Amino acid sequence: MTSGRSFYITTPIYYPSDVPHIGHGYTTVAVDTLARWHRQAGDDTWMLTGTDEHGQKMLRAAAANGATPQEWVDKLVSESWFPVLDTLDVANDDFIRTTQPRHEERVREFVQAIFDRGYIYAGEFEALYCVGCEEFKTEAEIVDGAGPFEGLKVCAIHSKPLELLQEKNYFFKLSEFQDRLLELYRSVPDFIRPDSARNEVVSFVKSGLKDLSISRSTFDWGIKVPWDESHVIYVWVDALLNYATAIGYGTDPEQFARRWPAYHVVGKDILRFHAVIWPAMLMAAGVEVPRGVFAHGWLLVGGEKMSKSKLTGIAPTEITDVFGSDAYRFYFLSAIAFGQDGSFSWEDLSARYQAELANGFGNLASRTVAMIGRYFDGVLPAPGEAAEGDLAIQRTVSDAATAADAAIERFRIDEAISAIWTIVDELNGYITDNEPWALAKDDAQRERLGTVLYTAAEGLRALATLLSPVMPIATEKLWAALGASDALGALLDQPMREAGEWGRLQPGTAVQTLTPLFPRVEQA
Repeated sequence: MTSGRSFYITTPIYYPSDVPHIGHGYTTVAVDTLARWHRQAGDDTWMLTGTDEHGQKMLRAAAANGATPQEWVDKLVSESWFPVLDTLDVANDDFIRTTQPRHEERVREFVQAIFDRGYIYAGEFEALYCVGCEEFKTEAEIVDGAGPFEGLKVCAIHSKPLELLQEKNYFFKLSEFQDRLLELYRSVPDFIRPDSARNEVVSFVKSGLKDLSISRSTFDWGIKVPWDESHVIYVWVDALLNYATAIGYGTDPEQFARRWPAYHVVGKDILRFHAVIWPAMLMAAGVEVPRGVFAHGWLLVGGEKMSKSKLTGIAPTEITDVFGSDAYRFYFLSAIAFGQDGSFSWEDLSARYQAELANGFGNLASRTVAMIGRYFDGVLPAPGEAAEGDLAIQRTVSDAATAADAAIERFRIDEAISAIWTIVDELNGYITDNEPWALAKDDAQRERLGTVLYTAAEGLRALATLLSPVMPIATEKLWAALGASDALGALLDQPMREAGEWGRLQPGTAVQTLTPLFPRVEQA
């Protein structure tokens, strides 16, 4: 389950040109859950997130708001991007901003290194550019405009007009890495996941790579090219390097060796940057490529990708203010197959909250703790001889823990939650079948009552451990109710490898009153 290995995982760094929406939150809580799982499993875990603060889009947004670019990004990050991490209970280890000196200086060093190795040259360029994507577009990524943009070429993602740019730029010899990239994909089949993403990238690279323009000379909001300060480094080259600069590239070789290489979790719309351009850049510099890239699907609202520019963006607080952060995390990570597109609706969120969280997990925890309080004066009873139904619960817990860990290794958080939820369903059925309220009326069934309630409590112990990475707030409350004096510390000290081992709760432990984990939500 763990080797104590390094597990370095990143979100993409987000472009803070506007406030975060639930699509950003989806990526972030997914990475946080993976990091929490590996941290609790004993791996040497490091989670990075941050913001990508250079580029033409940011320059224009700042001007439109009467601020300098630095003033504008400082305001956005402090007022919107830092707070959303607290809103969603994200336990990141670092937050990098691409305007920080620790990043800017190392980017110049990296670009100089690949220039010195002969992988950068000067040339002229003309192409259609999407400011929203900060990317030159290929023919396959350009569509005809409609409505007010009829007769214009627009970005297939943003549906906004593209700009024809003609510049003298510096170019990275991306075309020279086609064969090496294809060999990487062949020799490390899970370098890109899921398979649909891998197939897309392999097809793209096989079709032929063109050299990449890596500088801009028509604006100055960016990191200066070290040998020609009339140019700034292309924002995507700048941004990708955050994964290395944040862990000591060029400044702390020991830390860099400890953490690198990384796993990157990204939206599928930026897959090619991470699975093609980024490893090629690292190859050019003589640095090991990432451990892997996982591309998740889009969050759809009304059939469209979540987007502020299309007015489909929903702030995370619109959900957390009503349902809480645990429900947010559980819903998006369980309702959507990780790696595929998924649709969000308030109706589905509300229904799942009530059925799975309030009535399923929450009610199971509340009634188990309450019955121990009522029938055993709040002291966890010792179990008697296990019947077949009790042993079936033990097998369910063991199998769920094994299956969940295997799913996490595949980055399938949804499948891990599904496996863990078999414990919730089986325990609810077990309590219904064994009717402890009826056993409590017969003194001759006292031992059997103790066995049933110990079995239910031990199942809750496993659930608190296994669901802690997904729902840290509720599981901490549950762990405290099961008798831990230092709820958070005690829970995080529970190794994942022991989650499925039966009998870890000690009879005689005093349980505590449990307030509802998922209170009733009144909908207007």
